[in-house]
Amino acid sequence: MVVKNNLRVLMAKHKMNIKDVAEKTGLSRTTISKLYNEQSTTIAFETIYKLCTLFNCDVDDLLYIDDEK
Repeated sequence: MVVKNNLRVLMAKHKMNIKDVAEKTGLSRTTISKLYNEQSTTIAFETIYKLCTLFNCDVDDLLYIDDEK
């Protein structure tokens, strides 16, 4: 079981790139890039809050559990 994210999907839906998300949230490009590429091992509550606020979504729209791993 692994926690994964839908950042790539949300960014595509809102036609945003990593630079756009960084500018609008104040998060570092590195943080966003690691999430986008599924390389993150942790995620701060503040990061979740900022991304959910930007995309006007709930936590379960951003994060999900992949039971197959």
